[in-house]
Amino acid sequence: MSILFSGNFHASAKGELHSITKKTLIRRYGHRIYGGIKYHIILGDGEFMLQNNQKTDMRNYEILAKRSFPILCVIGNHEPILGMSNVPETDIGIGETVYKINDEPFVAYLKRGKVYTIEGLKFLVLGGALSIDKNYQKSRKTWWELEYWTEKEKQDVFKLIKNENTFDSFSHRPSSY
Repeated sequence: MSILFSGNFHASAKGELHSITKKTLIRRYGHRIYGGIKYHIILGDGEFMLQNNQKTDMRNYEILAKRSFPILCVIGNHEPILGMSNVPETDIGIGETVYKINDEPFVAYLKRGKVYTIEGLKFLVLGGALSIDKNYQKSRKTWWELEYWTEKEKQDVFKLIKNENTFDSFSHRPSSY
């Protein structure tokens, strides 16, 4: 069992998609390791559902659908999902519900401050960030206000950590890039 971690996908605005296609992953890691991947977790800035970006999302989904594992995103600081109230939640059997944004391939956002158990590994999802690009964000006030944790979210996560503080850790194995 493997979990593929990546970050800053930015809806592949800078060509990040190339490094996570089925073909590239098999070439880089081989069929055996690729075949063991159960989840792909994007560690912030997935940027799915950007306004006026439907064509790019459809192209990304078409390419990512060739892979056999779901995509779970940690909310970063450039997430259109922040502030959206109409995103459906679904239970995929990993603990808390997730915000589902696409069926095929399955793409969802993990909720920050929640605990998930994926393939027997227990994660506390944090996410969020203080943006360095405040001038850009002025036109998107909703994003800026929600990029970082609210006081209630902070209190809730500290309470959670006080009561439930055993999570799995990982040793880093350098990739073959």
